[in-house]
Amino acid sequence: MHFSLASVVLATLASTVSAANIQVQVGASGALAYTPSSVNASAGDTVTFVFSPKNHTVTQSTFAAPCQPMSGGADSSFQPVAANASNVPSFSITVNNTQPAWFFCRQTGHCEQGMVFAINPTANKTFEAFQAAAKASSADGTPSNSTNSTGSGSGSGSGSSSGSASGSTPSSTSTSKSSGAVAVGARLGGLLAVVGFAAGILL
Repeated sequence: MHFSLASVVLATLASTVSAANIQVQVGASGALAYTPSSVNASAGDTVTFVFSPKNHTVTQSTFAAPCQPMSGGADSSFQPVAANASNVPSFSITVNNTQPAWFFCRQTGHCEQGMVFAINPTANKTFEAFQAAAKASSADGTPSNSTNSTGSGSGSGSGSSSGSASGSTPSSTSTSKSSGAVAVGARLGGLLAVVGFAAGILL
């Protein structure tokens, strides 16, 4: 009994340890870009967006409409960061599967200037094609041949936050929500509870 439970806990811990944490800079050095602009991630990996000074978002969209928020998708909300901030906000997404997931900044005009991001783009749906479509979007975020703005706003952010997205999963300290390849949830607390429970039985 003790051995069986310990094996389950060790297997869970091994799975957690093997998952990668991929970091992405949002607006680094004042650029209207995510750095890197796309990543390949496996199921269980975490993509953590770290916000640089100014005010950006990580908002999930679709390949067909790059500058429009996807219904039920992940959204970090606006994350204003002062120029000399010592603590900056971050936003994490846990990848549920290897399906492509698409994101943009909904600050006015940023998406139309190419501020977009992709998780697991494919040969048929490339990051370059997604960014080109974003740059061709109109002021309301719909695909067109003009470039203007999409959405504006302000908000406050510090520490870490999360949302939900299709293709990956934002992590959260309280809420739980999922959509396709991305979801939101407090996973670490549950894992620690299992480890604590197992440790109590084994002692």
